[in-house]
Amino acid sequence: MTATTTASDIPSVVNALYFGTKALHAEAERSGIIRDLLRGDASRAGYILLQRNLLPAYQALERGLERHSHEPALTALAAYRLNRAPALAADLDALCDGDFTAVPLLPAGEAYAQRIAACAEGDGARLIAHAYTRYLGDLSGGQILKRLFAKSPGLQPSELSFYDFPDYPDLDVLKKDYRNAIDHAGTLASDPQRIVDEGSVAFTLNIELSCAVKQAEPALPLTGA
Repeated sequence: MTATTTASDIPSVVNALYFGTKALHAEAERSGIIRDLLRGDASRAGYILLQRNLLPAYQALERGLERHSHEPALTALAAYRLNRAPALAADLDALCDGDFTAVPLLPAGEAYAQRIAACAEGDGARLIAHAYTRYLGDLSGGQILKRLFAKSPGLQPSELSFYDFPDYPDLDVLKKDYRNAIDHAGTLASDPQRIVDEGSVAFTLNIELSCAVKQAEPALPLTGA
């Protein structure tokens, strides 16, 4: 009989999330608009559409963390207040001359935000997976992406403030501390396996959004802007 390994058998929830989503992470980098962005092939319009559709996800995540800021498993994560949504909205304003309301919210973007909002129900522990996917991802590759996007599609610093963390002068230290905070949160969760499972859902939703943006991009009036 083969024993089943659960997250509670693994000392690090971050490691469990990493290994549990490794294949999906690789797929995400090969899919949709993300593939184009990483290759330097994406248009300005495609980047705008992606960021506009990520905004509700960040808003839902940040509302959820604030709502559960007094839950033992989420107190430490909520205390960081990384709050990417305001910077993302400011970037979209800069990218769209002060008004991004004409940029469509795709069904895949709505579905992603709705899933995160659903994870905020109950004890909110599944939000840990989305904090891992979004924030730790931003800290891990954000500075590389910022330099890449400055070259292609040629974005300006005022359009890339999303990748800045002005309250934290040393991003390497922040990344290490936040990783440890996620691990600590995992040890306090009643069912860590649910967090690992939700990590796979998060990456799947990211892939679906990336592909939806790629499909919608040619029809955008912003294309070529």
